[in-house]
Amino acid sequence: MNPTFRRDVIRGLSAEQKFLEAKYFYDERGDKLFQQIMQCPEYYLTDAEMDIMLHQSDRILDECLKMHAHFDIVELGAGDASKTIHLLKRALERGIADHYYPIDISPNTIGYLEDNLPQQLPGMTIEGLAGEYFQMLEKLNSRQAKPKLVLFLGATIGNMAPEEAKYFCKELQTYMNDGDILLIGFDLKKDPATILAAYNDAAGITAAFNYNLLDRINRELGGNFNTEMFAHYPVYDPGTGSCKSYLISKEHQAVTLDDGTTFRFDKDEAIFMEVSQKYSLKDINMLAKASGFTPLTSFFDSRSLFVDALWKVPGLKQFLSNTPGKISDVRY
Repeated sequence: MNPTFRRDVIRGLSAEQKFLEAKYFYDERGDKLFQQIMQCPEYYLTDAEMDIMLHQSDRILDECLKMHAHFDIVELGAGDASKTIHLLKRALERGIADHYYPIDISPNTIGYLEDNLPQQLPGMTIEGLAGEYFQMLEKLNSRQAKPKLVLFLGATIGNMAPEEAKYFCKELQTYMNDGDILLIGFDLKKDPATILAAYNDAAGITAAFNYNLLDRINRELGGNFNTEMFAHYPVYDPGTGSCKSYLISKEHQAVTLDDGTTFRFDKDEAIFMEVSQKYSLKDINMLAKASGFTPLTSFFDSRSLFVDALWKVPGLKQFLSNTPGKISDVRY
């Protein structure tokens, strides 16, 4: 039983605008559904970032080598590492890195990586950390102080609204050391029809991914959601770059958990499920600077649909000169 999951579900479904936190999509079934989403022809993001990892891993490593001769590779939200493995192989072959620390909220994902990656990366130490990103980074920092290349790929930053993303990046910077490097993925603003199709695939897998969170509430919290009473509805606003997904109640209905907590839905009432924010290059550089990073360079796929941006944590003096407050206000 996960009391945090129960607390967050009750908080979200009791709000005036009902919502569920996207991190809870990823139970065992959710992990499998997301792997299927990444194979959908409409979901261009995976192929775009795979293009970067396949063809530009050496360029990425060359940029990192300008700062560190050897470093550990840490990945936030590692998933199945199907893209990352190309970077890992080149880093291992070139003698640049021999430790990989995947961090993921899903123990199933970490178990999969620890079971499967050693055969594909002989000579690289794989040590997974299952839990919240910052808690696991803090745990890692307490054990070793080697320079780090931190990966945050797959446009995961897009699952946050812009202000939330800025807060997250500021917080992330405090869990990294002077000179550490961040490679962070962003989906770029583009044809709205292309974006919307990626979140409303013809096979209905994205819809199933959303419905699975209701099913998870049923399985783990004794809920009685009927997913057939909800419709999946994605929408994209090209003005703000925000693509949002909702589940819409088809009828007036009530849903109850095993502790007796009841949520009432009006007909056509929405549950906000997730956001996928799209960025321009200007937006990305502004975010880097606003959160205490120095933007270095950007790596685009061959169709310029996606970008992996390389940022670094500046030295203490440089960071403080650009940051209001006293030295005691900054965590290192």
